[in-house]
Amino acid sequence: MNTPPSPPGAKRTDESAVQIGALVPLTRPGWVQAGQHLLAGLELAVREVNDAGGIVGRPLELVVRDTAADPQRAAAAVDELARLGVAALAGEYHSVVARAAAARADALGLPFLCSSAVLDALTEQPTEWVARLAPAQSHGWRIYADFLLSAGHSRIAVATESSVYWASGARILRDYLAPRGATVIELDMRALAPTAVCDELVDNRATALLLLVGHPEPAVSIVKSVRHDERLAEIMIGAPAGQPEFAEWATSLGDDGAAIPFLRYLPERLSPLGARVETALRERLTEAPSFVAFEGYDTVAVLAEVLRSHGGDRARIAASWPRVAVEGTRGQIQFSRTPGISVWQWAWTPIQVVDRDPAEPDRFRILHAS
Repeated sequence: MNTPPSPPGAKRTDESAVQIGALVPLTRPGWVQAGQHLLAGLELAVREVNDAGGIVGRPLELVVRDTAADPQRAAAAVDELARLGVAALAGEYHSVVARAAAARADALGLPFLCSSAVLDALTEQPTEWVARLAPAQSHGWRIYADFLLSAGHSRIAVATESSVYWASGARILRDYLAPRGATVIELDMRALAPTAVCDELVDNRATALLLLVGHPEPAVSIVKSVRHDERLAEIMIGAPAGQPEFAEWATSLGDDGAAIPFLRYLPERLSPLGARVETALRERLTEAPSFVAFEGYDTVAVLAEVLRSHGGDRARIAASWPRVAVEGTRGQIQFSRTPGISVWQWAWTPIQVVDRDPAEPDRFRILHAS
């Protein structure tokens, strides 16, 4: 692997610590609650690594930068973290932001273990520098499409906003469902008010509506409009991107936010490690941890093992991706080359389709698992 020259001023701010740069959305328009969960997982794992002696006696340190869901801000943060001398990058929740960070990390020769973003094309060309824990969007969303078919849905509307991520999701669903006899009707939310969505659903005889839109708006307004339209009492609302995972969803929508199936990257039963980490994360967050918090923990678990085995040299870290074998909270983590995916990929984390129980909205029901 060709190692790009180190950027000018590549120097550690603390010579005693091994540093990891962490990219996290912590302010709007980023999904702040997702960022908080991701950071909680990262920080918990760092604390446990240091309690166990650090990286061959040196403390592990996170250098956190808020991306605020802004690709340009994320790319600038990657430049800054590279200059500070971090050994590797971790994190990011938003796919479009992670794509900008991955492109910059690849250009600089800075290893990046992406925690949460799922966009298949995380980099334009195959790269040795980037690995990912979250499943590729095409893999997870096809599992969601199988769930729709098994539930008997053949006329499926998707409410979409303009974004590479949402366009990719709509394409995956259309390409998978159409050959299997289902019709996908796209509703452009740039042109429709939430109330007008209801008329479109009736006119198109849709039995399911998928939210490929941002939270809180327009997702919350669309859900309220559909739930309160008597003509649509039987329609299923779905959110493959996982908006209902976070408590903020239940707070915004109350009972209207229940029974909306979404993708979650957890096993049906946690291992002893996963159960222990869940307890610690719940204490740290003062609420139930989302799958994103587990992704954060697993990211540091992998990087800590790589740093112990291969040291802080960036090229050696990146070269180690295919040799990783780490017990994470959700199973054994190993990376491989997967067709159509440009980065080293964990294939695959456990995937569930779940929803919030209408009888008890703080409880999740597993509807489909892979």
